Amino acid sequence: MAEHENGAAPNAADGAQQPAQPQVRMQILTQFVRDLSFENVLAQRGAGGEVQPDMKVTVNLDAKKRPAEHQYEVSCKLNVTSRDKAGEETVFVFEMDYVGIFHIEGVPDDQLHPFLLIECPRQIFPFMRRIVSDVTRDGGFPPLNLDNIDFVQLYRHEIARRQATAQTANA
Repeated sequence: MAEHENGAAPNAADGAQQPAQPQVRMQILTQFVRDLSFENVLAQRGAGGEVQPDMKVTVNLDAKKRPAEHQYEVSCKLNVTSRDKAGEETVFVFEMDYVGIFHIEGVPDDQLHPFLLIECPRQIFPFMRRIVSDVTRDGGFPPLNLDNIDFVQLYRHEIARRQATAQTANA
């Protein structure tokens, strides 16, 4: 609640009433690795020596309603492929499906889809980053510390891709 300089709360006589803001409530109920795969291709080939890695990271997001009221499941599928810049040979492949179960209330229906695919992944991303770092280190490579992912840009890109696909299908 806003306060005046003297510490008193404003009253109706002080001016126009502010519209009530919806109270958004989000809680992470649980998070877990649904699937994880790490393949050290370099070790399987018996190769060694200096490698200049070139990383390709892809992220796919999905969200769905759960049977319980106000509960949603958000899945972040992360795929990291490392290739040697010199020989273009695969060094390692990391794949993970990481899931967060959320209790969400107060988000208007028209804003729920972007909320699920932007804010929810943003909340669980630090845990995903740590797993990637630990697994790559334990797999014999320097820890891979992923850069932050711009989930807003990722969401916008996916919406634009879907619209382009729909236009192509209608043409």
